[in-house]
Amino acid sequence: MTTSGKKLKVTLKRSIYGRLKAHRCCVAGLGLRRINSSAVLKDTPAIRGMVNKVSYLLTVEEV
Repeated sequence: MTTSGKKLKVTLKRSIYGRLKAHRCCVAGLGLRRINSSAVLKDTPAIRGMVNKVSYLLTVEEV
């Protein structure tokens, strides 16, 4: 269902302190370091899985 041209802009909106280690690793894997940092990523099933896991910390836009 995903196309090769689709991209997602993810922005970290909440702190990772006090979160589960797996959730902190997902945030790092998305390339986010601090609050309000953003990354534009390809829309792949792996990226979608990480975004879904930590969706309560992020905002997501389709680009």
